[in-house]
Amino acid sequence: MPDFKISASLEGHGDDVRAVAFPNPNAVLSASRDASVRVWKLTSTPPPTYDYTISTHGTAFINALAYYPPTSEFPEGLVISGGQDTIIDARQPGKAADDNADAMLLGHMGNVCALDVCPEGGWIVSGSWDSTARLWRVGKWECDVVLENHQGSVWTVLAYDKDTIITGCADKIIRIFNTSGALLGSIKDSRDVVRALCKLPATHPSGAHFASAGNDGVIRLYTIQGQLVAELLGHESFIYSLDVLPSGELVSAGEDRTVRVWNGTQCVQTITHPAISVWGVAACKENGDIVTGASDRITRVFTRDQERHAVPEVVQQFEKTVKESAIPEQQVGKINKEQLPGPEFLQQRSGTKEGQVQMIRETDGSVTAHTWSGATREWIAVGTVVDAASSSGKKTEYLGQDYDYVFDVDVEDGKPPLKLPFNVSQNPYDAATKFIQDNELPISYLDQVANFIVQNTQGTTLGQSQEPVPAGADPWGTERRYRPGDGASPPPPPAPESRPAVLPQKSYLSIKSANLKVVSKKLQELNEQLVSSGSKDVSLSPSEIATVVSLCNELESSGRLKDSPAVRSGVAMLFKVATAWPTTNRLPGLDLLRVLAAATPVIATADYSGQDLVTGVQSSGVFEHPLNVNNAMLSVRMLANLFETDAGRHLAVSRFDQILAAVKSALAGSGGAPNRNLTIAVATLYINYAVYFTTEGREKAPESSERGLVLVEELSKMVTAEKDSEAVYRCLVALGTLIKALGEEVKAAAKEVYDVGGILTNISGSGLGKEPRTKGVIGEIRESMA
Repeated sequence: MPDFKISASLEGHGDDVRAVAFPNPNAVLSASRDASVRVWKLTSTPPPTYDYTISTHGTAFINALAYYPPTSEFPEGLVISGGQDTIIDARQPGKAADDNADAMLLGHMGNVCALDVCPEGGWIVSGSWDSTARLWRVGKWECDVVLENHQGSVWTVLAYDKDTIITGCADKIIRIFNTSGALLGSIKDSRDVVRALCKLPATHPSGAHFASAGNDGVIRLYTIQGQLVAELLGHESFIYSLDVLPSGELVSAGEDRTVRVWNGTQCVQTITHPAISVWGVAACKENGDIVTGASDRITRVFTRDQERHAVPEVVQQFEKTVKESAIPEQQVGKINKEQLPGPEFLQQRSGTKEGQVQMIRETDGSVTAHTWSGATREWIAVGTVVDAASSSGKKTEYLGQDYDYVFDVDVEDGKPPLKLPFNVSQNPYDAATKFIQDNELPISYLDQVANFIVQNTQGTTLGQSQEPVPAGADPWGTERRYRPGDGASPPPPPAPESRPAVLPQKSYLSIKSANLKVVSKKLQELNEQLVSSGSKDVSLSPSEIATVVSLCNELESSGRLKDSPAVRSGVAMLFKVATAWPTTNRLPGLDLLRVLAAATPVIATADYSGQDLVTGVQSSGVFEHPLNVNNAMLSVRMLANLFETDAGRHLAVSRFDQILAAVKSALAGSGGAPNRNLTIAVATLYINYAVYFTTEGREKAPESSERGLVLVEELSKMVTAEKDSEAVYRCLVALGTLIKALGEEVKAAAKEVYDVGGILTNISGSGLGKEPRTKGVIGEIRESMA
């Protein structure tokens, strides 16, 4: 049978795609931690093209999703979703997000993390962190039965048949109930948390009736009587999701970045994703295609049918992003580079099994990962192994294993602290869950523990910026990887009639927070490498390092820095790191300059070898080709942060033309697919210029209107080419602020020269224009131009 290949890449969610469903060949459902459920409808083929509507927009993470087939009462069927707010939402897919749901199921006391449906029996089953599963009768919409006696979160539920429910629990036990709530049997073969269940067809060659999987990375096949028939080995981390294809094959998804297809007990294909977690996988029972949801916010459709393959450009882009993915070294274990084979191995040796991973030491000293494809009989590049910047480089041993962090957690006075181990390649949510289960703590601690991990480790994001990313630093939420709790969830969308006006934006935006201890440690580590390699001409002396560390300590304690010789000396040292060190080592220097730009006017007034900050940074080549996207992105964030001080604003405005040219060069050099982090940084910078030109700049800078027109032109180009919802929204806020507050000349140019009305129409007609906040700001811009 042919391999699955990418059919469509569906972008629009603003956070992890946590669950997916594939009700029929013409529709895909996805649920996300951005608090929305989206219905993707096939609009044309070939190639397959989808457009989405937002079915549900809540106030917290949505983690579970199911589809109930059409009935006479609900001819479109029902989209069933649940999540952090404990409420299960049931609505027909044709309804708008602001319409009333067909039903709201109340009863769970914790996060709803699992859903399944039984059309034959007319019921829905749910699982929750409150250690219960519940059965709900369709139409009656009340809890009919509570399935109790679980000793942990019910992570997965399976409507096995009209009379039988199977649950998988954090207590490592699989339980079989009848629909009256009676426990029929328990299975205790699992070695870890059970995360996924799936019914197998009667024709499955193993003779098993259902499959389970979980945190130990093993798929187990059972009879309904509880007999273990087989174990499927191949995944290298948690397995989150299982489904079965019309062919009878099993498909699984997990934390090892892969989806795997199993024929009987053999893995026949491994599909690597450019994401840390593949949270969900679902099969279309009619055509055999599959859909996946991942932590990179993308929903992807794969097919074996050549007629439904994506256009070559989409296929190449998917393969390219997989190949260029950054894999934290903690995820692959200890590597002895000297003992790894070179690139010639890939031509000389074949793999021994589907999905086998081989590390290769490249000629430049880097380590790349490759996986064996049994179907094509070739090694496929799946990423480069990197040293996670958020790791201090020193491991701590705990219970025989090495970890990046081992925290002491005081739970009760008078008792020794509990140990919380964590590696930066782990999912903080799951590390927190394991800690709570291992120590028999209340599940209510989960958000608190997960947030503690995030705030104290600043986890990296696969395939994106590898510098420490500030948790909660950006009030608009640029970095959304694993932010459990209220602080992570988007605010609830107000009702349309009460939605507050956004335009004009009146305050400057900045990205100020950082884990300064981690950044300074990384800077010291890289400095030691320069010294040991003989590059003493650019390295910092011990006294200079001490000055930088002192600066970080002072900044961490006060958040602001006054002008002083020590501060000026420290700024000069960081400028040297950011502009004179090898390109790949500049991140810590640029990151600290970014923070300082908002913390002190010194950075804007200091002399940098006869140059100002903007000219000095630009002269270092940071915006030139070939572009280091992370360096460019941090430099643009630094420019945006300059608006926090009077001196910084003066510098940014005086160098407007120079900055604009540099930023345009960076965007042009970021490749065919714009880099999300860079584009959002540029949009934030443009928002700050728009705020300045429409407020204090109208008096201080007579050329504000002229420069505002230049920005309108650039923003019109950016928003037309952009596909990321956050970047589009920020561009629209900057554009709308200029149009609303800068005068009739700008309005006229927006309408007649740059066709902003046509641009807004195009966005409204695309998936990007369906988000409530984007709809709102588009409406405000139209009103301003009327």
